[in-house]
Amino acid sequence: MNALEQEYLKVIVFQLADKEYAIPVSNVQGIEKLMHITRVPKTAKYVKGVINLRGVVTPIIDLRERFSIPISENEESTRIIIITLDEMEVGFVVDSANDVIDIPVNSIEQQPEVVGSNEEDFISGVAKLDNRLLILLHLDKVLNPAD
Repeated sequence: MNALEQEYLKVIVFQLADKEYAIPVSNVQGIEKLMHITRVPKTAKYVKGVINLRGVVTPIIDLRERFSIPISENEESTRIIIITLDEMEVGFVVDSANDVIDIPVNSIEQQPEVVGSNEEDFISGVAKLDNRLLILLHLDKVLNPAD
């Protein structure tokens, strides 16, 4: 690869509270408007329930609750991002899904150590892009109930 060629990671950027997060487009199946979620008893508090999406029963995780961010009322902009990981399909409830962008791989840094942060275990890296700071999620850990 010569100096002009640069590797990029295509990501979906979404908002939770006042932060922007990113997940690779390769894991995203779609973005849906908020729909009726059927509660499932005896699941973790952050598991909101399941939806029937085009005939597929899909579990829904509220990322605000998963990251211990104060819960807010669902807005018109609230979305469910449908992701797949290891043959599993899951929906993430987010405040809004902003855009799809290419992040230069060399702009991604390891996540900084933040004392007392609940979400740090779920972060795979941080990308600085112009005046934006994007938090890249570690999907394996977000979906692992043991964490």
